[in-house]
Amino acid sequence: MRHCYVRFTLGLTFIACLIFSLVTMNLPFAALYLALGIGFLSSAYALWKKDRDERR
Repeated sequence: MRHCYVRFTLGLTFIACLIFSLVTMNLPFAALYLALGIGFLSSAYALWKKDRDERR
């Protein structure tokens, strides 16, 4: 479960970086942070769902 929390935290961090990059109009990095944020958050969700299903 620790991996899920780490990936979720990293995903939220990259989403915060995305917002900052959009405010400063740094669009190439905004696209990078969007991809990284979505990747980490979807990975955390998949791990969380897999762990939840195994406990049932």
